[in-house]
Amino acid sequence: MQLSKIVHFHKTIGDKTRIRIIYLLKSGPLHGQAIAGKLGLKPPTISHHLSKLKEIDVVYQRRDKNTIYFYLNERKLKRMAQAITRVGGEDMGESVEISEEEKAKVVRNFTDTNGRLKNLPAQRKKKVILLEYMVRGLEQGTVYTEKEVNEHIQQYHDDFATIRREFVMAQFMYRQDGSYELNPKEMWPV
Repeated sequence: MQLSKIVHFHKTIGDKTRIRIIYLLKSGPLHGQAIAGKLGLKPPTISHHLSKLKEIDVVYQRRDKNTIYFYLNERKLKRMAQAITRVGGEDMGESVEISEEEKAKVVRNFTDTNGRLKNLPAQRKKKVILLEYMVRGLEQGTVYTEKEVNEHIQQYHDDFATIRREFVMAQFMYRQDGSYELNPKEMWPV
């Protein structure tokens, strides 16, 4: 699971009213008016909070004639709430022990004599090894602009946009407001 999804989930859930709605829905489905009445809030306020909870798939709705009932997606709530304890683990991607010998073989097979990538493999395990190979030249604790990351990637491959996106998706890097920073090595999938 992507780190950004976990962050978005916790930001969305981090509201007293939304937590109270989740608590109410644990007892069973309710319609918007009932939730508003129990919480002493106006229906538009409840609609706003329910839409945020639906956005992260913690709440879903079903219509019964003219009334819409809201249900708690307990399975999704539990899975997302526990995701933070698995950051960097197998649920984030393929976090597997790979020998240095195996990594070197993959790098040799997919790079030319100048160390540039011939192509990016489709197999996730090999792709992650090559991403690690390319990210190694960046320094821990340094904040990079998108242009700097692109220039670094172009040493290895011309499609810097794809590689940059893969760095973030595989948890090698963290992106915020156009700035990039390496994640701690413990979060890397290899």
